[in-house]
Amino acid sequence: MTEGATRIFDAQRPALLRVAYRMLGSMADAEDIVQDAFLRWRGVDHAQVQAPGAFLRRIVTRLCLDHLKSARVLRETYTGPWLPEPVVEDDWVDEDVTLPLLLALERLSPLERAAFLLHDLFGESFDEIAQVLDRDAAACRKLATRAREHVRAERPRFPLDRQRGMAIASAFFEASSQGDLTQLGALLAEDVRFYSDGGGKRPSVSRMLEGARDFLRAQAALARLRTAPSRLIRYALVNGLPGFITREPDGLLQTTAFQIEDGQIRAIYVTRNPDKLRHLEQAPH
Repeated sequence: MTEGATRIFDAQRPALLRVAYRMLGSMADAEDIVQDAFLRWRGVDHAQVQAPGAFLRRIVTRLCLDHLKSARVLRETYTGPWLPEPVVEDDWVDEDVTLPLLLALERLSPLERAAFLLHDLFGESFDEIAQVLDRDAAACRKLATRAREHVRAERPRFPLDRQRGMAIASAFFEASSQGDLTQLGALLAEDVRFYSDGGGKRPSVSRMLEGARDFLRAQAALARLRTAPSRLIRYALVNGLPGFITREPDGLLQTTAFQIEDGQIRAIYVTRNPDKLRHLEQAPH
């Protein structure tokens, strides 16, 4: 493969990772998919490819669809709530990577997800998408429309000020560390939702909790079981939401992220599954 073809692929790699991560919810799997796409790109007659970005997105999408077919059985037997691998950053990112939106994508069928991502995020025509999904353009339009209806409800109504979001995350950490349930409750919306993903490999709440009362009851029970406090590693954006990384009493990392609306915490997302945190263990803190 020529050096020019390699440069073309490298220029597209970040966008291809975006597609694969949004399709799969796993950065490790996304990186594997993109590497597989690179191997396929090596065997292509590059002179015949007029739009490399669109061409490579189609390869990645097809590979993701194949992967999802094999992953579906594993996902169906997953222990407890499932959350995507946390992507931790220090700066605000596009709103299409926030946890609520990623979970909304997860509830779509693979074909709906692909049609929505390719059309709404990358601007591909339904004729082009039809070639990827092996459906006609009208069917692809319907897939994207259904997906859009599901996703629309999860888009934030108002932009969140970063400083305010991080202040709420800090207040939550301080209140939970001190076992101050009164202060903790003051931060929560009455219908707050709590997701804890341990993957069956670390203790976690086995179902999504809804309501401040149930969450505070669970927090009180957890406080009684703790042998040591959580140690704060740093505050950061976790999949586009204010949050933090902690080292827990068992020595392993944990991420916590908050969906905040009207100054209140509407959802809490805690990732404890060590398989989803390996990349954070290897990153400098």
